[in-house]
Amino acid sequence: MKIEIWSDVMCPFCYIGKHNLEKALENLEYKDQIEIIWKSYQLDASIPEVVNDTYAGYLSKKRNISEEQGNQMLASVSTTAKQIGLDYHFDKTIMTNSFKAHRLIQFAKSKAKGSQMEERLFKAFFTEGKNVSDTDTLIQLAKEIGLEENEISAAFTDDIYAYQVKNDINEAIQLGVTGVPFFVLDRKYGISGAQPSDVFSNTIEKAFEEWKLNQTKTNLDIQNGQSCSIDGQCD
Repeated sequence: MKIEIWSDVMCPFCYIGKHNLEKALENLEYKDQIEIIWKSYQLDASIPEVVNDTYAGYLSKKRNISEEQGNQMLASVSTTAKQIGLDYHFDKTIMTNSFKAHRLIQFAKSKAKGSQMEERLFKAFFTEGKNVSDTDTLIQLAKEIGLEENEISAAFTDDIYAYQVKNDINEAIQLGVTGVPFFVLDRKYGISGAQPSDVFSNTIEKAFEEWKLNQTKTNLDIQNGQSCSIDGQCD
């Protein structure tokens, strides 16, 4: 069963949602039958490659609130993150356009390392204060999860990865996604936001049971003609 996740590496709730989902999956006996597919989404595609502002400063301008209010909001998010073992440092974050990071995620997906790349980028942005639009930084992060250095540059030069980013964003629009994280289970159930682990567990269980039932069903559109039955009757 597929779980698709629309996410942006600059979204603090996306990192929290990722870990809550993973906690929900930990104890499922059928977790090896669940495929996680990361989808690209940009919260603000208009951001230049580097914004000379703090996260709180950017947030205050974007939402027309005071920087003090922005800091209070981020402090609350940091507390939530800390409760599940994540260490946020909004004072160190480098605001940036995330498109190049998404290209790298798409490349990592082609090497079956999408989740590892997401995790490394989240930590780089929220904990380590790294510039996730800097090509050299992104190459180093990709190497750290085991991607081959001589192949990584394709993420930034091959147009297929840019196309995949844009295609994911367009798909989100078609599905009615207006914010991230957004989780789609078997294209039947949606979970919006960084919900608690039990919300993920309950919805996954419901979706999986239905998915499993459909795997055993074969619905054929049959054109009937003359035949013989197992009891020997032929007509």
